[in-house]
Amino acid sequence: MQEIIQKYIHKLEDADLTEPGQALLGFLDADLVWNRRDANTELFTKIFDRININSLLFAPPKEPYRSIIDYLSENEGNTVSPEDCETRTFIHDIPVVPHLDSEMLLDALKTRKAVIVKNQGILTYGWVSPEQTYINYSSVCFACFVKFFSDYLQDYKLGRDDPMQREIIASALSRLDPLPDIEEVELKHGPFKDKGEVVRAMDEAGKKVVQYKLVDSFFGNISYLLEDCLYISQTSSSLDELTGHIDPCPLDNSSSAGLTASSELSAHRDILQKTGHLAVLHGHPKFAVIMSMDCDKKTYCEQAGECHRRCRENRDVCGFPIVPGEVGSGPFGLCRTVPPAIEEDKGVIVYGHGVFTTGAQDYNQALRGLLEIEKTCLREYQRSIDLEAGRKS
Repeated sequence: MQEIIQKYIHKLEDADLTEPGQALLGFLDADLVWNRRDANTELFTKIFDRININSLLFAPPKEPYRSIIDYLSENEGNTVSPEDCETRTFIHDIPVVPHLDSEMLLDALKTRKAVIVKNQGILTYGWVSPEQTYINYSSVCFACFVKFFSDYLQDYKLGRDDPMQREIIASALSRLDPLPDIEEVELKHGPFKDKGEVVRAMDEAGKKVVQYKLVDSFFGNISYLLEDCLYISQTSSSLDELTGHIDPCPLDNSSSAGLTASSELSAHRDILQKTGHLAVLHGHPKFAVIMSMDCDKKTYCEQAGECHRRCRENRDVCGFPIVPGEVGSGPFGLCRTVPPAIEEDKGVIVYGHGVFTTGAQDYNQALRGLLEIEKTCLREYQRSIDLEAGRKS
């Protein structure tokens, strides 16, 4: 059990979500085992006794997430409510409690996957495996980052930003890992001739997307068209652990493999048919998500509150189109909005969701496109808040 526990402790640290030695993770199999001794294990054991879970994670987030989450929990009341797609479809909102108290934590965790403890950390659980605790923790950090930066951009434009927000923004931007030069990206070259080559290429590209922090948690997906079969990552699979989690889906629907494939299978298929390309990457880079939600018409638009589903405005970031769309193939599904907007040499940004890019024969063009869009969105964000000039009195 310790091997499994340590895997997810290391994933948290490698993703820069927690400091080394800070995370506390308990896993219940035959016995309840913790990764280390801690004064809070007795309190958290009470939660195992009261709700049906098999793992529990508590940790203070690493900067800049810590300052961001502390600010939100202090200023948002009893609930933090981000508006990005991951939050809407997965964690909904994030309850906040003032301190570590088993009853307050239990009340929150009965209806939500995670809870913020003011100025102390994030508590999440898993009911199947410790992987879920990592996913939930990562999702909270991502959602809070996006919300804080989105809120600040709006506040700045309206002249109501405060010095603490600006200080946190400046610190967070200074801590960002630099994205690689687009010209330095070099992956396997296609077109790929057989399943083995496809799987190896997908695995390589997926690992790079995670390494460059262009996706968080298990979100994002990847596909490749070989003859009349679309190979696509399975739903809930991690892009840096794709081996054994790629489904071959015949275009004629002659197989049931699509049942476990990514929920965006139809969008991938239609994108490839539209472009004539072979590869699709879908990531959730933070600043592309943040800039996709930047709209000066929110306060009076008749579509306010439905922006992610049915925005009618023609919007873009430096020529990269922004479209609405929901996960799946419903009336507002991504398969209806992304394919018509995508071009051979440009990706598409989905409102509050992420980015789709393509490659004609392999993932080089797709990954470079993903990097270019995120770099463009980060640059536009910095330009929009004029950080160096500051707020003039």
